[in-house]
Amino acid sequence: MAIDQDSLDLILAGVRRLVDEVLIPAEAETDAKGEIPSAVVQQIRDIGLFGLTVPPEYGGLGLSLAEEVAVVFELCRASPSFRSLIGTTVSAGGKALMIDGTVEQKQRYLPGIARGETIVSFCLTEPGSGSDAAGLRTTARRDGNEWVLNGTKRFISNAPHAGLFIVMARSEPGSKGAKGVSAFLVEAGTPGVEVQPPWQKMGQKGAAVADVVFEDARIPADAVIGGREGQGFRTAMKSLDAGRIHIAAVAVGLATRLVEEATAYAKEREQFGEPLAQFQLIQGMLAESETERLAARALVEAAAARADAGKDVRREAAAAKLFATEACWRIADRAVQIHGGYGYMRDYAVERLFRDARLLRLFEGTSQIMQVVIARDMLA
Repeated sequence: MAIDQDSLDLILAGVRRLVDEVLIPAEAETDAKGEIPSAVVQQIRDIGLFGLTVPPEYGGLGLSLAEEVAVVFELCRASPSFRSLIGTTVSAGGKALMIDGTVEQKQRYLPGIARGETIVSFCLTEPGSGSDAAGLRTTARRDGNEWVLNGTKRFISNAPHAGLFIVMARSEPGSKGAKGVSAFLVEAGTPGVEVQPPWQKMGQKGAAVADVVFEDARIPADAVIGGREGQGFRTAMKSLDAGRIHIAAVAVGLATRLVEEATAYAKEREQFGEPLAQFQLIQGMLAESETERLAARALVEAAAARADAGKDVRREAAAAKLFATEACWRIADRAVQIHGGYGYMRDYAVERLFRDARLLRLFEGTSQIMQVVIARDMLA
């Protein structure tokens, strides 16, 4: 569903104010303490960001993917730590429920998600299966009117705050690869579900990531997303295509901030009696960064538009994610270089943003896996 341009412009203006007046000023504290201040979370909740993609009939804004990425471009001018709380809920995690959930499942969970009361975690990665998502070992065994889950999920975003886990588990004993995997809705607090202490990370420190252990966790038989067994990997891949475009948009937003920081510093910092911006080698780095940022943005917008048109975007989503995240990393490196020694100091935003940028090339599929996805689709 798409909204009219005037409404979208109002949303974007609100997000821009939130970023400039609330999120950017809270970046240093969030990074130092490793958590987003509760007052900031409430302000994010108040302007309706948790309902971005939730259909209006369940209390959300029902944005199309193209509109979603436009919001992400603005939101991620601030540290991606803030986006993670929202993005996993409305993108990879929530999308699985929105795409394949039953009407009853949507009615039960989507209103709380839209209000920001229910944070969602997407549980696919395991200690022995990251890039090899089809190699997951978490099991789901049917026992009467219940499923019994056993296994460990690793590096799960939002896990310490989640009210709902979207869990991929092998429901057909002896099955291999993508076959026999089902997607389950598991509520936090379910006996046998334990969230481990958060991992200590290089960057995006305000975005909590932890392991989730399932030990004879019993959930209702109707907790299978869509009520269909064996479709979990397909559900995961459909939500991951949208998730990869979303992460590519995150990279564009962060790249925009990095270009802004580098440009402002080059204009104010003087060497040899004149601003850095007057030196052609500095101009070259700025120009390369802006060119890559604009190219990444165009690629993301094209992939999102294609997805909204109902077309297969497996290749386009992977290409957008690959190019945008790699470009963002190069832009982050140039921004630090332009700052010189100051860019290595925590007093300057680019040091923190440089650390934040590194993760983008890893999650929702590494750059190398994106290359494989693109090539296999080309050769199919």
